[in-house]
This record gives sequence, C-alpha cells and structure tokens, in this order.
Amino acid sequence: MLRWLKQDEPFPPVETALAEPDGLLCAGLDLSPERVLDAYRHGIFPWFNPGEPVLWWSPDPRMVLAPGEVKVARSLGQRMKRGGYEIRVDSCFREVMLACAAPREGQSGTWISRPMLDAYTRLHELGYAHSVETWMDGELAGGLYGMAIGRMFYGESMFSRRTDASKLALVHLCRQLDAWGFGLIDCQMETAHLASMGARPIPRQDFIREMKRLLELASVPVPWRFEPKVSS
Repeated sequence: MLRWLKQDEPFPPVETALAEPDGLLCAGLDLSPERVLDAYRHGIFPWFNPGEPVLWWSPDPRMVLAPGEVKVARSLGQRMKRGGYEIRVDSCFREVMLACAAPREGQSGTWISRPMLDAYTRLHELGYAHSVETWMDGELAGGLYGMAIGRMFYGESMFSRRTDASKLALVHLCRQLDAWGFGLIDCQMETAHLASMGARPIPRQDFIREMKRLLELASVPVPWRFEPKVSS
C-alpha cells in the first residue's frame, strides 16, 4: 500500500519503498524548499506527471556517477579539442528547465510540470539548484540542471538541441565537481546513455551511506564559478 503523508509528517524510511514500481516511497504534501531539501538529504526525490499528486521515490539500486570516473568517448574528446562552444553555469536556469521539459521524440509529455518549474526555480534562487549550459554560436545548445548540497550533486534532467551539447555540459560539470571534491552525482534511474558516460548502479544502502558522508562537507559558495581550465 502506498503511504500518504500528512502535514509535518516525516518521510518514511527508504527501506519501505515499493519494489514495483521500483522505489516509490510515498505520496502527498507540497514542493516547498524545506520539504524538497529534506527529501534529498534522505536520498529521496520527487517525480510525478502533471495532474498527479506529488510522488516521492528512492529506487534500489541507485544509478550514480563518480565525477572523476566520467567516460569521454573518442569522438566527444575530439569535439572538445575543436572547441567552438562555451560552458556557462547558472546563466539561465529556468530556460534550461523549460528546455528539459520540452516534448521529445517518442514521448507524449513531460514530468517537469509548472509546480516543478516553480519549486526548482525557487531552490535555484536559494543557491541549491544549478544549471550547466553549453552555448554555441551565441545560442543555448544543451545543458542540464540539478541540486547541490554539501559535496553531493543530484542530477535531475538534461537536454540537447545540437549534437553532444548535453554531454559537453556533463563532462565539464564532472571535472569541476571533481576539482571541488564532490564524491557522487546521483543519476537516480539507470539509463544506457548515463552508463555510457561512466554511471553505474549501486545498492541503495551504499548510496545512502556515501551520500550522508558528503552532505556533512561544506558547500561550495554561491554564486558558482567554474574554473577556466574546466569551462573552456
């Protein structure tokens, strides 16, 4: 049975999440900054379709990427050497979210609804949510957004309007996070695309243990500024 949270009720233990669908933990309540931050600090994230109640998840296993282990395919490495693009951080956060929410081939809709847009925009204003953007010819070509708490990064979504644009953003993010001492990027669900970039599934208990260690470390001061060696 799916548990429905009451106002001010804490999240249930992640071990009580359903096995099918994998990781569905509970439902209800809102997307206030306090509630969302509390969720992330417990290894939980919101994910629901427009018109549905807020659903909270903690899958097992958990897909993660260690920033220092990101894989760069030969073609992508050659693309990086050629240049012709610019990496920016937090220059147009809401635009990145809107791009991630845009319809994609083979999909009828998006889970990034107006409540999610508003919630994460507020978290961006508070210094927790960040966007990493690839710009080409003066236009936003691709990017990603996610949450940073302590030295833990929680990836949310990415998009590309031009070939390899999101991959470029991810690689530069990984290099900067590695330089800052971030230990993990939470990729949430397993995908072939993320696996090709070096992500791997680990048991939820291992994820929670490492996450708690990283959350105790000092956060990177905002506004974020990527070092020139990783942003060019």
